[in-house]
Formats: sequence, structure tokens, C-alpha cells
Amino acid sequence: MGVVEAVPEPVGLKQPWVLTVHSFSDLSHVPPVVFLYLLKECYVCGNSKATTKFRALQQQVYLALNNAPHPGPAVFVIHCMYALPLFESYAEGFSHLIISALRRFLKYNTNSADTLQAQDLAAQLFLNVVQGSVIHDDRILTKIIEVFNVKFVNLEKAWASKASNKSGFDKAEAFIESYVQQFIESQSYMTAVSLLEQFSITLSGESLLFKMLQEQDFKSAEKWATYMGQSLLCVLVDEYVKMNKLKAAYRIIKKNSLQEIFPDVYHKCKESALKTLAEKGCWDVAEWKAQNDRQLLEYLVYLALEAGYSEKVDELCDRYSFEGFVKAKEPEACPIQSHYLNLHELLIDDLTWVDDVEGLQKATSYIEGCKVVGVDCEWKPNYVKGSKPNKVSIMQIASEKAAFILDLIKLYDDAPEIMDSCLMRIFHSRSLLKLGYNFQCDMHQLARSYPEFECFRRYEMLLDIQKVFKESCGGLSGLTKKILGTGLNKTRRNSNWEQRPLTQQQASQVDCSKKSWKKGPN
Repeated sequence: MGVVEAVPEPVGLKQPWVLTVHSFSDLSHVPPVVFLYLLKECYVCGNSKATTKFRALQQQVYLALNNAPHPGPAVFVIHCMYALPLFESYAEGFSHLIISALRRFLKYNTNSADTLQAQDLAAQLFLNVVQGSVIHDDRILTKIIEVFNVKFVNLEKAWASKASNKSGFDKAEAFIESYVQQFIESQSYMTAVSLLEQFSITLSGESLLFKMLQEQDFKSAEKWATYMGQSLLCVLVDEYVKMNKLKAAYRIIKKNSLQEIFPDVYHKCKESALKTLAEKGCWDVAEWKAQNDRQLLEYLVYLALEAGYSEKVDELCDRYSFEGFVKAKEPEACPIQSHYLNLHELLIDDLTWVDDVEGLQKATSYIEGCKVVGVDCEWKPNYVKGSKPNKVSIMQIASEKAAFILDLIKLYDDAPEIMDSCLMRIFHSRSLLKLGYNFQCDMHQLARSYPEFECFRRYEMLLDIQKVFKESCGGLSGLTKKILGTGLNKTRRNSNWEQRPLTQQQASQVDCSKKSWKKGPN
């Protein structure tokens, strides 16, 4: 170790070392055919699976296109496309590989002279393939048109350059329409629409749209209607309404600002969306979706009346000053309520709200003196699809005699280190049994919400009650029904747990957890 071994040179042989680099490192003097041959050798010599080799070579081609291919990267690739049919079984795969590498290259590198020349050459290649003088798959051809951004003017120029085709614009357009018609007849509507859009050609809009709808190719129908403009979009919305595809109709109306043309349909779609959310118990999400539209908010009140959700009726009427609504029936007089645990049955006088350091330290000391506690977490649901998950905002920890509601967001903002230390004393304790229901989900959410905290990285003495009772579903309501003999009304769920103060109904869920563990088996 650490010793450099000297290798004796052969007597009479003193030649300098030569560093040889791969041809891909400098493509300035590498013809397209040689480039393809070297690519084939790399592929054949690889020992990995085809997909792995494809991705690796795609990266190498992308890097190689930065190394001065002559006369330019885009034109170089077009010349490769002319030569690829010579490679027979490798032609199709290498075509996809090279074009996808060029697509990525063009995102970050542009050369106007190279691009313009490549567009004309790609148009010429397109005509040669369609006329049968060069063999390429239709999918490859569509990719070429898209990646090189070939327009009709390029095709017209290529058409005119042929000695036998000096007939001008109309003939070129008829030629393209005939080619596209083949895709329509074979029901390859997305390819047909992409080509028509790329070449700015319009056909009989409605008849093609109805064919797509008849075949239930809704994605192509929407793309075609969007390309053709507002009149065809209106036809599409009408057809969607007839088919009772209100969600799709709503999406088209909203995306293309057609609310003034379809006010009734738009409102009906919004009502349908609110009803779906209400049926799932997502009342706060539904209220947010209403966007302060009083007509929609009134509809939400009617939905709450239908569901027997008296608290939500009163809450909405008070918040938005609605008058004329009959007061919701009291839970005792409403038959549906008899199956659920009533808010008035719960004793919530011994709940403690914890949102400062002093309260947290007192709560921690009290909890450490217990033998068993129940733990549950809550967070605000995501109202926007694809948005970043919200942080866990509430942690409920209940013993036999007391329950604490920890405002994690405020504690984190005010004293993150103390919060981490106190919760570590609870969750890392081996003398304190923590009960949770499907707590694995809460653990995952806590770790994602507070990734720097040590307290949420491991747990000691944690028991999942769901596994004890062998209940696969039902949540807190199912557990409450099993232990207390009556469940929770699921119309009241998915609340906004970041609002302050919590509603009485939200606070009642904490007491349900506490009462459940008190009455449950040892």
C-alpha cells in the first residue's frame, strides 16, 4: 500500500503513449453511415436489457450531437434517417432513439440556419417516404414532422422541387389530405389530427368530430375541436352534455372560456362537482370550490339539508347571511342521526389547546406520567389536484382523563427545537404505550411534513388498534361504532384543520378517540 511499482521499459523501445478517443467525441469528420455503424456496434456489444441499452445510447447520442456533427446537428440527423433503412432490423429502434435524442438536444440548443435547412430536408424525406422511395414506419414519419417542425410551406417547396410536380399549392395540399385520409379510415385519429394541425389544413370539422365521438376517442376529439376553434368546441360541449359527460363538458368550457356561451351547462357542471364532494363528506372543499358564488353556496346549503347536516346548514347561513331557510332539525328529532354519535353526547370539557411552549411542556410532562395514550393526526385536504401536500396541522393526544390538541404549525413556527424535543420524549418512550388507528399513514405524513425532526423518524411502544380489531376499513367511525356502539356521521369529514379556532365538530373527534380507548378492551 502506498508503493509505486516501476515497470521497466522494453530495451530499444521508446514510443510516446497515445490516448485514443471514441469517434463520438468529435463528429466533424464522421459520416452519418459510420456514425450509425458505430452506434450499432455499441448496441450489439452491450450486455444489458434492450430498454437499458436504449436509454444509455440515447444519452450518448444526445452528448454526441454537441460535438460538431457536419454540417449541423439537425441536418446530420436527417442524413442519418436516409441511411437508417440500410440497417434493416435496427432501423426502427435507432430511428426512435436518434429522433428522441435530437428532440432533447433542440430544447437547449438552437441554430437557425441548421434548423431551417433541416426543415426543408425533413419535408423532402416525408414526401420520399410517402411515395415509397425511402422506407420508414408511419410513427417515425409523424415524429420527424413534429420534431423538425415541418410546415406546409416546407412541403410545398419540396413538392415544387420535384421535376414531375410543378403544379403548385393545390396539388401538394391534395396529396397531404389523401395521406391523412388513410389514418382517418384506419381510425388513427390522433395521428391524423396531429398532421392536419401541423400542416394547418382543415377538413370537414363536424363530420370528423362525430366519427371520433362515435368511436369514443374523446382525446382526439378534444384536440381536433380545439384546433378548429370555438364553433366546433361548442358542438363538442353540446355532444358531451347529451352523453351526460358533464365533467368533460365543464373542463372544455373552463379551459376555453366558454362560460358566457354555456352559463346553464357551466353552472350545472359546478353543481354536479359540489354534489360529488358533498357525498364524499368534503364540505370544506366544496365550499372552497364554490368561490363565493352565492347561487352555488345556496345549492350547498340544500345539499346539507338533504344530508341532515344541521351544523353545516347553520354555519353556511350565518357565514353568508342566507335567509329564508328552514332551521335544520335537531339531531334528536332526525331519524338518521340516531345511528351516529351525537355531539351533545360527548364530554369535551377536559380538552386542552396547546399552541405555546409553556403549554407544550406541561402537556408533555402530563403525558409522560400516563401508561397509555391515544394519538391521531389531522391535516387540511388538498383542494387543487397535483398541489403540494399540506402539513400535518393538528396532533391529538388523549389519556383516560385528559386530551391535548397540539397546534403543530404554530409550535413549529415559534419553537421547532422544543417541539422536536418534547415529542421525542413521547414517541421514543418505552414506558408509554401509544395507540393509533391506521397510524402508519399519519407517520408517513408527519415525516414528510417535518423532515428535519428526529421525533418522527422512529417510534417506540406504538400499537395500531386497526390490527387489534382486524378492521380493514371504517376509520374512526368504525372503531367508535365497535367500541361505543354508535358511529360518527361521515358527512362531517375532510375538514379544514388549519382554521383557528377549530369548530365544535372537529374538537368532538378528539373526544371520540379518548372515549373509545377508555371503553375498549385492555
